[in-house]
Amino acid sequence: DTGGPDAVRALTTLQWWDAVAIRVDTRKAEGMQFTLNFETPDTDERFVVEMSNGTLTTIPGFLTDDADATLTINRADLLPVMMQLTTFAGQLQAGKANLSGDPAVLMKLASTLVEFDPVFEMMPGTR
Repeated sequence: DTGGPDAVRALTTLQWWDAVAIRVDTRKAEGMQFTLNFETPDTDERFVVEMSNGTLTTIPGFLTDDADATLTINRADLLPVMMQLTTFAGQLQAGKANLSGDPAVLMKLASTLVEFDPVFEMMPGTR
């Protein structure tokens, strides 16, 4: 199983955000625009996550002054989110994450995500 816990733990935070971006349905994200600062203090990582033109882009290495929201979570507390054992909302309620700014940013992001069938047909008739 390529999506097991060890494989997820091995992903960098940037790789995980790239995987999230793949799940964005551009039709659902059409016209949506926001900027999220994302930081993991325990690993000293900083990212700007931006939704624009139906595309989610993650820029590593800094935060922006004009973000709509800032989400702070330790990488150790991000792992259950990465493994889909909980959500950012769950970690916020548990006090394991902090969100400042517009909380609708996370709801907007979540509203664009789709689940993929891991055994989709690469070519017709190959299932």
